[in-house]
Amino acid sequence: MELYIEILGTLVGLIYIWLEYKASIYLWIAGIIMPAIYLFIYYNAGLYADFGINIYYLVIALYGWIAWKTGFSFTEGNKEKRELPISRMPKKAFAKIISTYIVAQFLIAWLLVNHTDSTVPIADSFTTALSIVGMWMLARKYIEQWWVWCVVDISSSALYIYKELYFTAALYILYAIIAIFGYFKWKKLMQYENKQS
Repeated sequence: MELYIEILGTLVGLIYIWLEYKASIYLWIAGIIMPAIYLFIYYNAGLYADFGINIYYLVIALYGWIAWKTGFSFTEGNKEKRELPISRMPKKAFAKIISTYIVAQFLIAWLLVNHTDSTVPIADSFTTALSIVGMWMLARKYIEQWWVWCVVDISSSALYIYKELYFTAALYILYAIIAIFGYFKWKKLMQYENKQS
């Protein structure tokens, strides 16, 4: 049964990454379904940080839908009420992203080491902390999110091979390849959007 659930999660993941590649707002629908499936998979595999991050993914998918549709930002409110364009991450956001990553990495690793039976606390916390910032960057439609996902995907595929989640590992290898192409696709879309405005 777990194998079939993993295959279903992989299929939804493929739909998700395709929609992300196309910069389609409908990626957020798949972004709600996929974490719901993977909550079960990761819990049973003892990947507790990945389990926890999927709760975050469910919440950020709702925020991403609203942000992409209306341009809403928790820090800036909703000034323009227009669809969020693809953009480069502002320089002032880099320090916040790096700080968030460091704090998340430390806290997640500490929780996994001290409060779970995780056999891979450092690797699990690394991919989880990086995913936290990657999802926020995606929700803000920053093009640099693709490079974050490339690192997450390569690291995750190695972790999933180690945990014998082969379909999920294959999915993350594919994600890494698509992340490279996604960056260039979004770059073209961003240039086109800039010409239109």
